[in-house]
Order: sequence, then C-alpha cells, then structure tokens
Amino acid sequence: MRNKHLSTAILCLALAAMVACKGKPSDSQIQTKVTEQLSTMPEVTADVKDGVVTLAGNAPDEAARASAETAVAGVEGVKSITNNIMVTPPAAPAPVATDTAAMANPADEALRTGVADITKDFPGANVKVEAGVITVTGELSAAKWKTLKQALDGLHPKRVDASGLKVK
Repeated sequence: MRNKHLSTAILCLALAAMVACKGKPSDSQIQTKVTEQLSTMPEVTADVKDGVVTLAGNAPDEAARASAETAVAGVEGVKSITNNIMVTPPAAPAPVATDTAAMANPADEALRTGVADITKDFPGANVKVEAGVITVTGELSAAKWKTLKQALDGLHPKRVDASGLKVK
C-alpha cells in the first residue's frame, strides 16, 4: 500500500512538472509572436532573452512608440520590455525658393537680407545681389555712397559693383 501511495505521488509530481514546463514559452516562441505583433511597424525590431523583450528602431511619434510596447506586452511569456525605440519625426521639407537667383545660390539669401537692412536708409540706390556680387545702381551723393559702400563691404560680398551708380 505504501508503494502505491509513493507511486501516485511521483506520478503527480511528474505530471505537475510537465504542465509547468509546457506553460512557459521559449524565447524563440516569444520572438515569433512578438515579430508578428510588430509586423505593421517595419522600422521596429525586437530581441528576446529570458523573456525580456528589447525593442529598437524608429517611430514617427511617441504614440507609435507606445503602441509598439503595448502590442508586445500582450504576448504570452513576456516578463518585461525595454523600449529603446527612438522617436524621429519625418524630416521637414526643404524650403522652396521662389526667386530663381536664390535657387542658384542659397548663400545669397543671407547677403540679400543684410543688403535690404542697409539700403532702406538710401532711397536713391537700387541694389541687387547675385552670385555673391552686390550691384548698385541709381544716384547718390558722394558722402552717402561712401557710407553705403562701407556698410556693404561689412557684409563680405565677393565684390561691390557700382559701375551703374551715378555719384553727385
């Protein structure tokens, strides 16, 4: 009778051990299920070790980052999640130049801004910028031209062309 109880106890322990082992998925099984959950997020990857899932990659916003973590949290066998997903919003489109000279040489745009600030005090001068060269036309007194020339030279253009300027 004693052997019968001992045999039954050993059989129960063996059955319990088999059930306990069967209920815990392996890392490869977890990896497969996690990959399925992340299939709609091609820029996100996952690595599983001892039931710990490490997420990596890029997401366009914080909501997508959190969504990836939530999707993985529901997978059976996941003990914890390390979310290393970086939020990288899409790059802003490059500004569109409306002026063909600005399209040819973007550095001219900064020069144009400086020239516009300076020339507002010189109503007789017409000034344009192209390829780093400031061209001055119109009519100015000698004193005003000297002041304007010094200010324009301070912007460090390639050169200042005043061949079309009439100095009185």
